[in-house]
Amino acid sequence: QVQLQQSEGDSVQAGGSLKLTCSVFGSIYSSYCMAWFHQSPGKDREGVANIDSDGSTNYADSVKGRFTASQDKANNVLYLELNNMQPEDTAMYYCAASGDFYASIRREAEFRYWGQGTQVTVSS
Repeated sequence: QVQLQQSEGDSVQAGGSLKLTCSVFGSIYSSYCMAWFHQSPGKDREGVANIDSDGSTNYADSVKGRFTASQDKANNVLYLELNNMQPEDTAMYYCAASGDFYASIRREAEFRYWGQGTQVTVSS
């Protein structure tokens, strides 16, 4: 069983930065593809970034160059650094674990375990 515990929400002004954390509890975390999703008000949840078990990363076009996903496997923590944030980044952010070595943020069903969500608000 894998459990994901996310950091508290926060608010920033446009152009600001945040770093989200997701603590992972479970003995086989190191074998999983990990990811971040977000859900804006009135929209479907969509993938932001993923880190495969080999450390390779993929990003949604909307966040490339601004967001960075990373992980500390020794301490079982997943991070998402958000830079140059814009009001359209306002959303609930979720971390997720796939249960497999590789997965795609375009296929949400491939992710079996989810954090509780972190509200991020960006003001203009």
